[in-house]
Amino acid sequence: MKKLIGLFCILLLVFALSTPAPAAKVVLKLGHIAEPSNPYGQGADYFAKLVAQKSKGEIEVKVFPSSQLGAQKELIEGCIYGTLDMTLTSTAELGTFQPQMALFDMPFLFKDRKHAFAALDTVGMDLAKALEPKGLKMLGYMENGIRHLTNNVREVKTPADMKGLKIRVMNNKVYIEMMKALGASPTPMAFSELYSAMQQGTVDGQENPSAHIYTKRFFEVQKYASLTGHAYAPEPMLISMITWNKLTPQQQAIIQQAANESIAWQRKLAEKEDEEFWKKIRATGKMKVTTVDRKLFIEATKDVYRKLAPTVGQANIDRVRALEK
Repeated sequence: MKKLIGLFCILLLVFALSTPAPAAKVVLKLGHIAEPSNPYGQGADYFAKLVAQKSKGEIEVKVFPSSQLGAQKELIEGCIYGTLDMTLTSTAELGTFQPQMALFDMPFLFKDRKHAFAALDTVGMDLAKALEPKGLKMLGYMENGIRHLTNNVREVKTPADMKGLKIRVMNNKVYIEMMKALGASPTPMAFSELYSAMQQGTVDGQENPSAHIYTKRFFEVQKYASLTGHAYAPEPMLISMITWNKLTPQQQAIIQQAANESIAWQRKLAEKEDEEFWKKIRATGKMKVTTVDRKLFIEATKDVYRKLAPTVGQANIDRVRALEK
């Protein structure tokens, strides 16, 4: 009997050693500053859903919206140092880490969305390779949207109307020089501080896509919106190189595939909802929405290219313009 029990124990041990242990679940944290209802906030949630499906639950992406994990600079630094796994951020903020990334924030650079996507998926991915030695891997570009001006002082129809207005901008040379060229006083400030700053009169206005203007309820503290369309705002999707290198090749493939599919889905959503947000903003009756002569704004900002071409690279500007159709 003792021999039989010993043999049984040996068989159990052999079986246990030969049976592969279940794979440990991978949990990734993704932070961004938008509201969940923002199109790229929805894009982040859709990405998380795709990752769970494609990995059969082996990988879970936990999304932290609304600046819960910090401002954009802090989110990027978190990815660099490995305290955060992923983020959706702006090319403007990335420009403080890799100056050429600010190329995509240059005023009136793109003819339309099709032109922007063609540039981001080629030139944008090439430029992003320089981020990898700094700890950041680019998975692709979602869309934040087309940026427009709002303020609480007066209706803006021409650059002359912007003279002296204190406009909140991201801490980025392109936006600072752009606002100076338009006669405004640029005031760099974290996005999370913006609503209260406008409410208290610390700044007169700001510039952002319709999604932020509506979902952040800027219409409550701003009287005028001007459809300047002065810049297109991509939303880079980044993963920490520290995190990326811990993943197996199969897991990396799942993350990249989910990113590709969620980016395509989110871009369509963002374009569709852009019009809807403006309808909702107008329907509040709290903000007057004004069309402008964009030619005047284009002419006023030409000097930004002369000043910043050495920073973002004239060759890169030329490559983007060559893609216009």
